[in-house]
Amino acid sequence: MGQDRSWIKMRGRSDGGQKKRMITSVCVVGGFLVFLYVYFGSHSQGESALEYGSRSLRKLGSSYLGGDEDADLGGKQEESTTKFGLEDGEDGIIPKSFPVCDDRHSELIPCLDRNLIYQMRLKLDLALMEHYERHCPPAERRFNCLIPPPSGYKIPIKWPSSRDTVWKANIPHTHLAHEKSDQNWMVVKGEKIVFPGGGTHFHYGADKYIASLADMLNFSNSNLNNGGKLRTVLDVGCGVASFGAYLLSSDIIAMSLAPNDVHQNQIQFALERGIPAYLGVLGTKRLPYPSRSFELAHCSRCRIDWLQRDGILLLELDRVLRPGGYFAYSSPEAYAQDEEDLRIWREMSALVERMCWKIAAKKNQTVIWVKPLSNDCYLEREPGTQPPLCRADDDPDAVWGVSMEPCITTYSDHDHRTGGSGLAPWPRRLTAPPPRLADFGYSNDMFEKDTELWRRRVESYWNLLSPKIASDSLRNIMDMKANMGSFGAALKEKDVWVMNVVPEDGPNTLKLVYDRGLIGTVHSWCEAFSTYPRTYDLLHAWTVFSEIEKKGCSAEDLLLEMDRLLRPTGFIIIRDRKPVIEFVKKYLQALHWEAVATADDSSDSDQDGDDLVLVIQKKLWLTTDSVRESE
Repeated sequence: MGQDRSWIKMRGRSDGGQKKRMITSVCVVGGFLVFLYVYFGSHSQGESALEYGSRSLRKLGSSYLGGDEDADLGGKQEESTTKFGLEDGEDGIIPKSFPVCDDRHSELIPCLDRNLIYQMRLKLDLALMEHYERHCPPAERRFNCLIPPPSGYKIPIKWPSSRDTVWKANIPHTHLAHEKSDQNWMVVKGEKIVFPGGGTHFHYGADKYIASLADMLNFSNSNLNNGGKLRTVLDVGCGVASFGAYLLSSDIIAMSLAPNDVHQNQIQFALERGIPAYLGVLGTKRLPYPSRSFELAHCSRCRIDWLQRDGILLLELDRVLRPGGYFAYSSPEAYAQDEEDLRIWREMSALVERMCWKIAAKKNQTVIWVKPLSNDCYLEREPGTQPPLCRADDDPDAVWGVSMEPCITTYSDHDHRTGGSGLAPWPRRLTAPPPRLADFGYSNDMFEKDTELWRRRVESYWNLLSPKIASDSLRNIMDMKANMGSFGAALKEKDVWVMNVVPEDGPNTLKLVYDRGLIGTVHSWCEAFSTYPRTYDLLHAWTVFSEIEKKGCSAEDLLLEMDRLLRPTGFIIIRDRKPVIEFVKKYLQALHWEAVATADDSSDSDQDGDDLVLVIQKKLWLTTDSVRESE
């Protein structure tokens, strides 16, 4: 027993010495870590995004693309939900500044990022263009930094001058000017890029080409709008969108569509010019537009294989065309006499005939087909004719993440009976109750009250903005929750265009937006939007934050996304509950935003009368390599 007790004592003395040495080591290491934190933390926390410049955060930028050593830097916190209305201190640390992404990511489009696709090793069918469709980063790969402008960035040239000229520094990509030098797409002239209005098919100008299409259809005065009957156009494979640019003078608005493909930055050029445009592709998913949205679809040398997969891509165009809508196709298959082009032409002609399309006009290098006005032709086809009619339970307006179907979308009973969409000519259709109101159980009276409500609200917005803007300050505007499009309709007299965004999980009122002669898309604000950074002058967010709170998505992510979308010196109008407004205000400094005005809505007789309005301006912050001055 004595030996046992002495062993215990010796063990105790030995353990005590080890503990002392361990405590000493821990203190030394802890003191060193505190020193590092105080020294480097005091430096980094004192720097703003402006001061970080292009040097300090290379690793953070690369971590978004999958860098192993920095995987924790680029990812979001595990807790992504934000609850508004918490007391100060309960909702975590409000950052004094966000880090700045690596300069290489100045054009980052999170859901259309080929680097992300490569890093995640997604197995995509390149032949079906799946790699150009949306693939959003998982939460742990989302960036948590501000997208910097490119070196030398200048405030964009104002509309209408921007239609023809942009700053080269803002989109420093000139390869298209050399590659398409014989087609007058764009020309580099000193510090600017000039757009002569040419295209692959219309070297001598889009205006002459548009007039020729009107003449082919025997429209009066060579005007393609046909007395206001032709208003919305889908331009597939739009290049730099000169076709859409020159349609605007005819009171026609085009959704110019192109992927982020080998001809990179086409859509970025279009939006920098102030032309409506969207990044998208005819791949495997439906385009984010309702059925019967466009009066005209256009493809000029767009290099699309329309015969693939039983004509599924032509059938997608058919879905979004209105009764009596046109498809203008300018391509070698329409005129060339070599064996391959003739084969394609014969097969394509047979396909569209089975789809009940007729040739409206064919001249030189262009053919224009027209859709039927009613279901009669579809019902008269021989049994078993391909492509088949879509199933009765197929919803032609379901588009968010929905695969294309190789079938013909028939018309509603209303459109079949009326022999068309029943829309008033533009601009009367902007305020006339759309026929598809009945799809939602809305009355004409509800529509008219909504139109008047937003007229008053927009007038109030402009009063709040007036100290900060001139007549040409705004061009590209986004309504992040458009409902029936009345916000956009109220802006008709302004020289602007509006991208009307309708939530993917609510009533698909986007078809009302198109019926009013406006354009837009379906989207979920839990994800990044399909556009380049710095492409909108004003964002309007009506209850958008409250909606994503219900979905459990991150409001901080949404703030960073809005900053990505917004041009420097651009504006945000947030209309939401008081807790939302207070939450956003906490982030103004970190985002380099400035509160311009706050207003309550006590004078608004609408049910949202308790909402507050916050008007914000994004400051022009620049990395160390950037130039502040612009003409």
